[in-house]
Amino acid sequence: MTGENPQWGTTLDQFLAEDGNLEASKADAITRVVAWQLTQEMERQGITKAELAAKMHTSRAQIDRILGAKGNVTVETLQRAAAMVGRELRLALV
Repeated sequence: MTGENPQWGTTLDQFLAEDGNLEASKADAITRVVAWQLTQEMERQGITKAELAAKMHTSRAQIDRILGAKGNVTVETLQRAAAMVGRELRLALV
């Protein structure tokens, strides 16, 4: 197929950039993916939220915030949670 389709609009990234929300959306998506991966690893190992909270010396409510990707979860908190399930959080500039 040659040429651009006149029915196509902007990409989602273009739309979010124009709206000023691209970086925040990317950060939110990354946090959600890491939270999902933590949840999957906890299920694989049979670790409950209460057990993870005890390992991290925090509350069950805080674990709910981490795994629900709610609020401002820091990289340090994600690293600690990953370590408690035997994993390592890696960040990279690409």
